[in-house]
Amino acid sequence: METKKEMILVPWDFTETGQFALDHAIKFAKITDSEVGLVHIVKKQKEAIEAIAKLKPLVDEVEKNYNLKLHLFIREGNIFKTITEVAEETKAIMGVMGTHGIKGMQRFTGSWALKVIVGNDCPFMVVQGPPSHDLFANIVFPVDFKKEDKQKLRWAHFLAKFFNTKVHLVTIESTDAIVVKNTKSNLIYAKNYLTTKGIENDIVTLKGKGSLADESIKYAAEINAGLILIMTTKNISLQDYVLGADEQQIIANEARIPVMCVNPRADLTKHTGFA
Repeated sequence: METKKEMILVPWDFTETGQFALDHAIKFAKITDSEVGLVHIVKKQKEAIEAIAKLKPLVDEVEKNYNLKLHLFIREGNIFKTITEVAEETKAIMGVMGTHGIKGMQRFTGSWALKVIVGNDCPFMVVQGPPSHDLFANIVFPVDFKKEDKQKLRWAHFLAKFFNTKVHLVTIESTDAIVVKNTKSNLIYAKNYLTTKGIENDIVTLKGKGSLADESIKYAAEINAGLILIMTTKNISLQDYVLGADEQQIIANEARIPVMCVNPRADLTKHTGFA
């Protein structure tokens, strides 16, 4: 009996960045033995027939070139609710989304991506370009004082199972005693966890004057990181969407480094972050 494989979802809008996301998802799926689903949203159901016809050449190309079947989910709705519905329906392990970054009026694409991401239980990887050859060889893992920060570790572990990964635990200096104490606790926990799992890691205190988001992006660019792994803000506000939360800044980074966004889950914080 064939075992059902994990699903990786890609919101699809016939754009170049959508193709980048699909390329990442295909590469990830081939390595992890997962399946890929395209989520295309239409305003009216009658547009679905046209979308299926436009997508058929892409489905045939992927199956021919990669021996991988693309699942199509063409739904009437909007990106903020429908993608979440499909993710829940398919029990998707993760999503991969393309974004244009923050350029002029395209600033709002960053906030749209973030709003989609925080509506889902599964993490989303946001990309701005095609996948690199050494996918996830170096992962930048910002560490702050929040207890939810530990939830990223299980995803670092998951990635390390399939990729030759080194995790760089990065933090910045602070003069707040409580912040210092809690950040140090998270760093020790993270290092012990990764080391126990046999994952290469180091701790880097960034010396710049910027925020953790700013300095993490700079460091990731310096070491040519393949991924920045972050938590989204718990109960993120409308103001954050409009004015720019740290997550929005990171996912739209000018270095075009892919970013995996993990959403806080209450069921994983009951036992210090892990079951």
